Amino acid sequence: MGKLGGTEWLLIIVVVVLLFGGKKIPELMKGLGTGIKEFKNAAKEDDHTTAPKKAQAQDENKL
Repeated sequence: MGKLGGTEWLLIIVVVVLLFGGKKIPELMKGLGTGIKEFKNAAKEDDHTTAPKKAQAQDENKL
């Protein structure tokens, strides 16, 4: 029940094309790709800023 088959995907694509039109879909996909890229970059930056703090906290706990 949780898996989508070929017919369901085709129906979803047809509905999206009807709602947004053929010209608007590439713009939507570009915006989605940009958003995902920015999210990944923010997650990487967060990892780089929190990793030294975690290492410092672990060093302090060892003392």
